[in-house]
Amino acid sequence: MTAVTPLATRPIYDSTDSLLRFALRLDATLSGVVGLSIALLADSLSSLTGLSSVAEFSGGALLVLAGLAVYALAAAPDLRRVGIALIVGNAMLTVATLGVLASGVLPLTQVGVAATVATAGYFALMGYLQYLGVRRLPA
Repeated sequence: MTAVTPLATRPIYDSTDSLLRFALRLDATLSGVVGLSIALLADSLSSLTGLSSVAEFSGGALLVLAGLAVYALAAAPDLRRVGIALIVGNAMLTVATLGVLASGVLPLTQVGVAATVATAGYFALMGYLQYLGVRRLPA
């Protein structure tokens, strides 16, 4: 007979990476849900935002894939590098989104401009939550 030893678990209040894991999973879940919604409603959204339905669908599909990737990365045993990489990525996406908006290269309507600003805010908020999670990790 083979003995099965249980995995060592710590109480939840003893965890130092719980905020970062939560922030990563929140980012992944919201990205996936919003991306799926955008992909499903691409035709309707295209008339509201000024983008083509192909651009809307592609952006939604990209968000779904990014959400799946972040969710997989949230399960990594060592989260410091993952967290830092995603903080940098979210900061770059925030700057890029605002740069595209400021340059005026996209034919956006007022709703499209508001959605783009909201997207930049989302990237910044997720990056900030992930930053707080990385700061809680032991050195």
